[in-house]
Amino acid sequence: MTEQTETQPPVSTAIIVDGGRALMIRRRQREGKLLWAFPGGGIEGDETPEQAAVRETSEEVGLEVKAVRVLGDRVHPNTGVHMTYVACELISGTAIVGDAEEIAEVAWVGHGDIPTYVPYGLFPQVQEYLDETLVRR
Repeated sequence: MTEQTETQPPVSTAIIVDGGRALMIRRRQREGKLLWAFPGGGIEGDETPEQAAVRETSEEVGLEVKAVRVLGDRVHPNTGVHMTYVACELISGTAIVGDAEEIAEVAWVGHGDIPTYVPYGLFPQVQEYLDETLVRR
């Protein structure tokens, strides 16, 4: 696989919390240091980050979600890709590997286990949101 030289489109990521756990996916291919991540992908055409997070969640893990609010955005320090993080509410479905070419596994992760999946830490606004929503239970 060759490295991409062209600019990657901005990415939107869905932060989904249900039952005291956050949904994470394990990618088949590492992106730099990244192996486990939140569902998400490229923002297409005239989509908003919220619309992209909802669409990508459906495509990647088979869940219907509703975008609640944008938590923040940044250029990811490990990939150089512009990322927007969107808090989403689970409407229906059971998490599955919906895109087997891209995703190897899905996991509902408890607050204390997040560092095992993402040892280099999360974007501060995402960590604050998860601290708030996962710990208050």
